[in-house]
Amino acid sequence: MRDLFVITVITSLLPACFRRPYVGLLVFSWLAYMRVQDLSWGTVRNMRWSFYVAVLTFVGFMMNPKRTRFFIPDLRCFIMIFLVILVCLGVWNSEPGLPATDKAQFGRMVEFAKIIGIALFTTAVVTSKEHLRVLVWVIALSFAFYGVKSGIWGIMTFGRIPIKTGPGGMLADNNDFSLALVMSIPMLFHLGLTEKNETLRKVFHWSIPLTIITIALTHSRGGMLSLIGACGVLIWRSKNRVAGFTAAGLLGLTVLLVGPSNLRSRLSTLKDVKTDSSASARFRSWAAAYRMATSNPALGVGLNKFRQSYMDYQPNPTAQELRGRDIYVAHNSYLQIWAETGTISLFLYLYLIFRTFRTCWKLRKLAKKRYYSSWIINYATMFEASLAGFCIGSTFLNRAHFDLVYHFFAIVLVFEKFAMEDLKVGAPVELPVESGNRRRGELRRIRTPGFGARKPIHGFRDAPLLGDGR
Repeated sequence: MRDLFVITVITSLLPACFRRPYVGLLVFSWLAYMRVQDLSWGTVRNMRWSFYVAVLTFVGFMMNPKRTRFFIPDLRCFIMIFLVILVCLGVWNSEPGLPATDKAQFGRMVEFAKIIGIALFTTAVVTSKEHLRVLVWVIALSFAFYGVKSGIWGIMTFGRIPIKTGPGGMLADNNDFSLALVMSIPMLFHLGLTEKNETLRKVFHWSIPLTIITIALTHSRGGMLSLIGACGVLIWRSKNRVAGFTAAGLLGLTVLLVGPSNLRSRLSTLKDVKTDSSASARFRSWAAAYRMATSNPALGVGLNKFRQSYMDYQPNPTAQELRGRDIYVAHNSYLQIWAETGTISLFLYLYLIFRTFRTCWKLRKLAKKRYYSSWIINYATMFEASLAGFCIGSTFLNRAHFDLVYHFFAIVLVFEKFAMEDLKVGAPVELPVESGNRRRGELRRIRTPGFGARKPIHGFRDAPLLGDGR
């Protein structure tokens, strides 16, 4: 019955994906981030639904007479394209290995090209502020589904059973699953702040504590550190930092004192990483990654060749490593990129991250000069906090080609476009201030023109700053 429901829903959406490429992007994002096909049990689970949606969407996009471009001609888009070229050159230059390894390497290369293709496609079909809003909705609620579902299950089991695996795809590993959920928390929080409808705001905000419970159930230490970083940015950007940090500190203390024993014992290993076997293996992997990168600075050892090349760059292997039982991946996204794809790729990747942060900082600064509260301010903080969580988590995880972060690069690019359009459309209408009622130059809140007294069911909430009416 579940298989029938999934196949009916997806197949009914396929014609719309062909007619409207933007709908295809939404459906593809839904399948990629919610992994609805993994909720079924039969043959539907193994069908390549994302591939079918992508093909139909792209064909429809190419046949659309109104199509004007394949992507926004921005430096960030060209950098992502160049990253694909560098990865392909690295694969071509890498030493051949076992046939199965080479096949897996080629598959990873195609997968990375697909990730970049979806990011570029996003800049082409997201053509309005409302398109951006709905896309972020789909991504946030896809992760919130698992956050709420697993959070309720964690409460019912009193947190005694950890989550060892995620739903599938890029979320199959518990560490990757926790990292994606961390990135969704700022999205849920600020989407709730920007929405007018009270019910929608409650849906977004009530899903946050359940998602945090789910992150804790993964027992991912990298996920917990990412959560601290993302929440730290949210609190720092809030209007009451003292209360926020105090509440966060009390919550953390409560978890350490009365949380599930298995979670507390897992977190206690952070006290002394030198004696923790997992941490020691990470240090050895980082050292091997450094040797790979410095020995192959131009193009690296080749995409997906870290494990195969590990022993060649480990001068003092342990007994476990010699038996092939303790050979790890890089466990650091930056070292993974450096070792597998070279120094140029690493610098371009870091530039994309920095440019995304800088865009958020710039837009928030400009919006605060005009608005008391605005969707621009909220979205800038949302993307900043989510990306901060990813940057912290990827320091301990092998997530160099995480779908969501490249999608974020593209989404922030289109966010910048629409935000700048809003900021350039003249100053907000200034209403006269009656003498005696307000001091000269005092700031006050009003509704943005266009979102007036009719109170739409949904939409952005903006409150401009108005002066004395001069």
